[in-house]
Amino acid sequence: MIEQIAAQPAWFWLCFGGLLLIAELLGTGGYLLWTGTAAIVVVLITWIFPTMGWELQGTLFAVLTLLSAIAWRSWLRHRPRQTSDKALNQKNHQLIGMRTRLITDTENGFGRVKLADGSWRVHCNQELPANTEVEVIAVDGITLKVKPVLHQP
Repeated sequence: MIEQIAAQPAWFWLCFGGLLLIAELLGTGGYLLWTGTAAIVVVLITWIFPTMGWELQGTLFAVLTLLSAIAWRSWLRHRPRQTSDKALNQKNHQLIGMRTRLITDTENGFGRVKLADGSWRVHCNQELPANTEVEVIAVDGITLKVKPVLHQP
């Protein structure tokens, strides 16, 4: 078996890299992606230079694995962040800036609006009648802070 691997090292690296990439597909969260990619690069280099010894192939695999993982980490650290990431799972924070109309009069500053997928409790610093257009300016727990929208002629 070892003789066959030594005679055809490219096939060994191809199978090894393929197994690592298949294992990555099963859900390891990125840990095996760069190791599998390094093995595939070793396949390409081994096909170009078939007389390369197994010691050099193993060293090349280790170095490529480290370099690819470091490059990936560096790219993740320096990539531009999307502003939507901060409020991804916070539906109420995604509502800031949206406009809607009150469905009830405000009493003591509190009222209700229909927004997105439901009815929300709102608070305004002034009393407003139903059907007044308001804009969400902040979120306080499950209460949306709103201000009336002033229409300019």
